[in-house]
Amino acid sequence: MTDWLAGRRALVVGAGSGIGRAVVDAFRAEGARVAVLEKDADKAAALRTDGVPVVTGDATTREDNERAVAATVEAFGGLDLFVSCVGIFDFYRGLGDIDAGVLDAAFDEVFAVNVKSHLHGVRAALPELRAHRGSVVLTSSTSAYYPGRGGVLYVASKFAVRGLVTSLAHELAPEVRVNAVAPGGTVHTDLRGAASLGMDGERLDDGPERAAGIAARVPLQVALAGEDHAWSYVFLASERARGITGDVAHPDGGMGAKG
Repeated sequence: MTDWLAGRRALVVGAGSGIGRAVVDAFRAEGARVAVLEKDADKAAALRTDGVPVVTGDATTREDNERAVAATVEAFGGLDLFVSCVGIFDFYRGLGDIDAGVLDAAFDEVFAVNVKSHLHGVRAALPELRAHRGSVVLTSSTSAYYPGRGGVLYVASKFAVRGLVTSLAHELAPEVRVNAVAPGGTVHTDLRGAASLGMDGERLDDGPERAAGIAARVPLQVALAGEDHAWSYVFLASERARGITGDVAHPDGGMGAKG
C-alpha cells in the first residue's frame, strides 16, 4: 500500500466483478473511499458485505447515474474520481452474421452499454469533478486499436470510446482530466454478450485454452486478469498522472510491439 489515492473519493461503475471489482479493491488499498453503481443485485450485495456503498441500477440511464453520484457525495462529502468499467461483448459477430431484423436493436444495446453509459456517468459526475479538479478513467479495449479482437459492433463502440476520451479531455481541461485504459484479452471476467443477439447467457470462457491463447498472441506471453489492469486505473486517477489527459494506458501484453 502506497496511498497513491489517499483521501480521494471515487465512484466506480460496473464494479461487481472482473476489472471493475479489481479497480475497487486497488483503489481502496491505495487509500480511496469508493462507492459503486452496479446492475447485478447479487454482485451489489457482495460489495455491500465488503463495506462498499452501492447503488443498484442501470448505468445506461441518466437517473441511476445521478442516484449513484448523489449517494457517493452523501457518503463521502464529495466526488473526485469517476471510473467506468461497464461493457458488453458481441462474440466476434461480423456484420454479415447479424440478421438485418435485429441490427437496430443490437446497435442500440451495444452502444448504450459501451458508449452512452460513459456519457451519462460523466455528465452526472461533472459538477463534482469540476469543483474538485477531479479525474475520469474510462474503459476502452485493445479492440479499439487492432482488428479481430471483437465483432463489428463491439469494435465500433470501442473506437467511439477513443473519441470520447479525446473530446472530453479537450472540453473539460483544465479542471478535469480524462483518460482511459485499454485492456487486452482478460481472464476471470464476467463479460457477457448482447441480449439482442441472443448472447446474454454467454460469457468469455476462463478455461486453460483461452488463457493459453491470450498469452500466445502477445509478445510478453501473459494472460492478464483484472488485478493486473487495475493498477493502470490507479496511476491515471492519481496525482502522479496530473500532467496526463486525453491518453490511454495499454495493459495488453505488448500488442503494439508485434511485428
